[in-house]
Amino acid sequence: MNRSDITRFFGVSVPQASKDLTQYQELAPDNVRYDRSEKRYFAARGFAPVFLKPDAESYLAQLDKVATALEAGAHGWLTDPPSVDTMPVPHRRVDVETLRAVLAAIRDKASLEIFYQSMNMQRPDPVWRRISPHAFGSDGFRWHVRAYCHIEDKFKDFLLSRIMDARDAAESHVGANADTLWSTYFNVVLAPNPKLGENQRRVIAQDYAMSDGEISIPVRQALLYYFRKRLRLDVAEVLDDPHETPVVVTNRAEFERALAKATS
Repeated sequence: MNRSDITRFFGVSVPQASKDLTQYQELAPDNVRYDRSEKRYFAARGFAPVFLKPDAESYLAQLDKVATALEAGAHGWLTDPPSVDTMPVPHRRVDVETLRAVLAAIRDKASLEIFYQSMNMQRPDPVWRRISPHAFGSDGFRWHVRAYCHIEDKFKDFLLSRIMDARDAAESHVGANADTLWSTYFNVVLAPNPKLGENQRRVIAQDYAMSDGEISIPVRQALLYYFRKRLRLDVAEVLDDPHETPVVVTNRAEFERALAKATS
């Protein structure tokens, strides 16, 4: 790094960047070395972080931003990222004005009407329906708004990409606290697929940072359906190749009951 990296990332003056570099060298004199030919500071061989704890997930998250065409300088701290790419996912169209209307309703704790195209066979055409939104959720591929549906008298998920229009914000008599499926967490206990070999199970346990061969993951009850789909837990029992579903749910009976309650 050099002074220009600091000024660009933090928006400080050149003198301030110089002062920061000097102060860091005073605090950790063995951490940095200056390369006169490159005119940059490099981490010394015995570098040991003073202020941060290294985190692989944070670094890979920054790489993901680079891969999805975000400006690394504005959205991350990587100055020399390696070549990186991620699997492209079809873009879901979300109308900006519709999103603004939903956000406003959430902030104002209000209801609004949305022109929504459901996949319900009983509603083949889009209809206006009143909802009281209170949160957003994502399954990693698409975004939905969590809202009380005044037609069906229950909390549901509405895909943002299927909201074609929004209008008529009004007072709501339903609060977010009433959505118990959103506020309640269920601990999904995962373990390596027993159909795998011993060494394979061992490496899967390592992959998922398991302790004593399992890991407990708290998931909002309202998101259990998406969690099951994302990890392919719904097909673990029927696939012949256990490598396609490396983990299974060990508290399956409780999981299925919680899932049934969330999707009823």
